[in-house]
Amino acid sequence: MTHRLAAGLRRAAAIALVGAACVSLSPAPTAQAPAPKKKVLVVWGGWEGHEPKKCVDIFAPWLTEQGFDVEVSNTLDSYLDAEKMKSLSLIVQAVTMSKITPQQERGLEEAVKSGVGLAGWHGGLSDSFRNNTEYEFMVGGAWAAHPGGVIDYSVQIRKPTDPIVKGLKDFKMHSEQYYMLVDPNVDVLATTTFTGDHAAWINGAVMPVAWKKLYGKGRVFHTSLGHVAADFDVPEARAIVQRGLLWAARMPGTGDDPVSTNPYAARK
Repeated sequence: MTHRLAAGLRRAAAIALVGAACVSLSPAPTAQAPAPKKKVLVVWGGWEGHEPKKCVDIFAPWLTEQGFDVEVSNTLDSYLDAEKMKSLSLIVQAVTMSKITPQQERGLEEAVKSGVGLAGWHGGLSDSFRNNTEYEFMVGGAWAAHPGGVIDYSVQIRKPTDPIVKGLKDFKMHSEQYYMLVDPNVDVLATTTFTGDHAAWINGAVMPVAWKKLYGKGRVFHTSLGHVAADFDVPEARAIVQRGLLWAARMPGTGDDPVSTNPYAARK
């Protein structure tokens, strides 16, 4: 081997060692921090007959499984922390009747107006705070009666292309069939028809069972299903609530903002 060739080989080896050292001393690439979890506040309370805690215990763990950071509370004072309220993606309420203070109500309504979702079922959302008309305006409806009490009735899927009810078929319930006072501006997803067996003058009345709407920038989902926890043993009832929660939280693939199905609009 010539002197010149040997020197060249030594130089190449030195360069390689320096390169290797530079690689080894270079800081490892920083791992990308995981996106913060969307936050959900679940508030329960009110009349025990609706089994609010048992119902919450069905859906709160499921929301955690979907990747949400879930806080469960049994006080309406949770609505008083304005900064925390506006950091949420979703509020789930299961509080029947009861009373809400002006400060608590304002905290809830301002959060939803700002873009936080609101969702719930049965009397936990549409039979809360009966003296608070702005609250009812936000929800989009209020309970009026359940003729016959716990009875057999059927639910019809009315908007089968909507992700909240897509793939579901009409189904039967043994529960309270809610007769409601409903905002005509809601987007109706499912309905039920009264027979008149328990109140002859409402025979044939078609009533919304599940709807979605906006209040300010916030998405609002409600279903009248869910009188007691056992009602959610019906797969369709449970699926409608689960999908409605995700839609209200603006999860991808859950559907767009609502389109009014106003029955009183002029027909072309």
